[in-house]
Amino acid sequence: MRVPPPIPDPEDAITYAPGGGDMRYFAAADIAAPPDAVWAILTRADAYPEWEPNTTKVEGSIEAGSQITVHTKLSSQAFPVTVSELEAPRCMEWTGGMPLGLFKGVRRFTLRASESGTHFEVEENFSGPLLFLMRRMMPDLQPSFDDFAAALKQAAER
Repeated sequence: MRVPPPIPDPEDAITYAPGGGDMRYFAAADIAAPPDAVWAILTRADAYPEWEPNTTKVEGSIEAGSQITVHTKLSSQAFPVTVSELEAPRCMEWTGGMPLGLFKGVRRFTLRASESGTHFEVEENFSGPLLFLMRRMMPDLQPSFDDFAAALKQAAER
């Protein structure tokens, strides 16, 4: 079993190191629904366009070890990722990028039961030797992370 990383400080939502280093995005939400209900929404690939405002389609099935392809409004390019970790209803991790680790993205979804229902976090870390080049071509993804957390909250609380 993998030990989860420390909880990031929400004030440090974007980490940007001009000369190199990793690039990170983070968003969180407290959701008035149990983790199982949130998990059911989060792991139903075909329903993402119904609740997530920036996703147009997710191809494939969200299962451990499977590959899915995410289509978004943010890019004409589709993003193939591997579901590299899946532990219901606690955490899920998607990994994608270029061959040989030249550019890599790891997106982690974490759910924890709380007094009000579920504390949800989504975080993505980008790394690799070509990060310095890729970050110049990528838009600021923080608004889409904030939208994701807010939309998941709204869908789960309906």
